[in-house]
Amino acid sequence: MGNVTSSVAAKFAFFPPDPPTYDVFREGGAEGKLYFSGLSGDKNVDVHLLETRGGNRIVATFWRHPLARLTLLYSHGNAADLGQMIDLFVELRAHLRVNIMSYDYSGYGASSGKPSELNTYYDIEAVYNCLRREHGIEQEDLVLYGQSVGSGPTLHLAARVHNLRAVVLHSAILSGIRVLYPVKMTFWFDIFKNIDKIRQVSCPVLVIHGTADDIVDWSHGKRLWELSKEKYDPLWVKGGGHCNLEAFPEYIKHLRRFVHAMEKQSNTKQAKPSQQQPESIPDSKHNKCLRFGKR
Repeated sequence: MGNVTSSVAAKFAFFPPDPPTYDVFREGGAEGKLYFSGLSGDKNVDVHLLETRGGNRIVATFWRHPLARLTLLYSHGNAADLGQMIDLFVELRAHLRVNIMSYDYSGYGASSGKPSELNTYYDIEAVYNCLRREHGIEQEDLVLYGQSVGSGPTLHLAARVHNLRAVVLHSAILSGIRVLYPVKMTFWFDIFKNIDKIRQVSCPVLVIHGTADDIVDWSHGKRLWELSKEKYDPLWVKGGGHCNLEAFPEYIKHLRRFVHAMEKQSNTKQAKPSQQQPESIPDSKHNKCLRFGKR
């Protein structure tokens, strides 16, 4: 029963756009610069192809802001790819004055492989390592942003990296099974066990959720906020659904206040010797974000 339920939840969790909404191409031969279709004129965007521990090659884009003090590592929802996120990233970079590192999960967009819970963990680890090695982003200057299913890889990484500046959970899930069934306990076969991982996150957590979300009930966001060790004022968007929160004016206003607060926050907390983090983790239009139902 466990294996069946887990496979059903996993199947319902991933809806990569088919066909992908963008292409990645290289100019100047095998060693030439990578380009992302629709962005070739933006010199402040770097495109990466990253190898993951799962053996896949995933696409990541680094959106640079010249005045940025913080970087968002953005994990998108399950029915979008990077091509559909361009407008949102342009707006967030301009309004928040942050760098944005975004990526497509295995099996999404131009990323190879098949989507799965484990592959999303390998994917975000590869992206985090790229931020450290290629862009010199320290964990103290990094904000993890997880939307919907993207809250799974976000909390996976946040539970392992203890000196992050902050975490944002946008329309997040408590776990995969809990979206489908109102269970009261965590089963071993569940996926994206965010309800357990949030307890291991030591940095400030902002939760954003719509009160009229009919895909992932508002109770998911409220419970994640309650379980957070260091709570930031949540944003409960009155009348907000699952995939339209960016359209509400309070969304960008609240997010801007949060980013400014994190920029001012003195980073005096030092990791204990037993918690020192490695240099990297071992290599091993507004978007649609989550649907559950049969294909």
